[in-house]
Amino acid sequence: MGKLYVVATPIGNLKDITLRALEALQSVNFIACEDTRRTLILLNHYNIKDKKLISYYEPKESVQVPKVLKLLEREDVALVTDAGTPSISDPGYRLIRACIEKGIQVEVIPGPSAVLTALVGSGLPTDRFTFLGYLPRKGLEGFFEELKTYKDTTLIAFESPNRIIKSLQVMEKLYGGEVMVCVARELTKVHEEYLRGKLSEVLQELQKRGEIKGEVVLVWKYNT
Repeated sequence: MGKLYVVATPIGNLKDITLRALEALQSVNFIACEDTRRTLILLNHYNIKDKKLISYYEPKESVQVPKVLKLLEREDVALVTDAGTPSISDPGYRLIRACIEKGIQVEVIPGPSAVLTALVGSGLPTDRFTFLGYLPRKGLEGFFEELKTYKDTTLIAFESPNRIIKSLQVMEKLYGGEVMVCVARELTKVHEEYLRGKLSEVLQELQKRGEIKGEVVLVWKYNT
């Protein structure tokens, strides 16, 4: 019986990978990955060759899980996503759960996480936090309305750069401009940026820019 290695990979800077992660990727023959092209960039960077890559992204999870389980009957397999830790708003938990149900060993190799990087860099309280995943495309106002009771925790969410201004506008409408927020953008990359301050100030700064690029993590707390 094989083992499933759940391997965290860099969220931007390719140097942000652990020795254990590299050892695991080097040791297996098969790597289940969200996007084979993105994973190849990482493997080539560290001269990890001759690996068989299995396309494993969310719509295909139900199809690919049985295939990966079959491989795990005889050998180890690594699971990665495009960036960060598998199953955190990325594919992975279905395979992990299936392995646990079948008694297959799961070894998690920790590493980069956009959630924790943004939280720590935000300057907001870190003793208690709630990760909300991606903000909804519809019903945004109702979603933020439901969060009114989350006053004792720092909130973290992923958002598209094309929608961040709209999301902040909805927040301002519901909560006013005094809420403390941080928009973390392009984390660990060349153009990494943290916009910290009152919601009204951060919103005003983003509105000046016109086009916003890069991955965005929104961190906020209703009372600090």
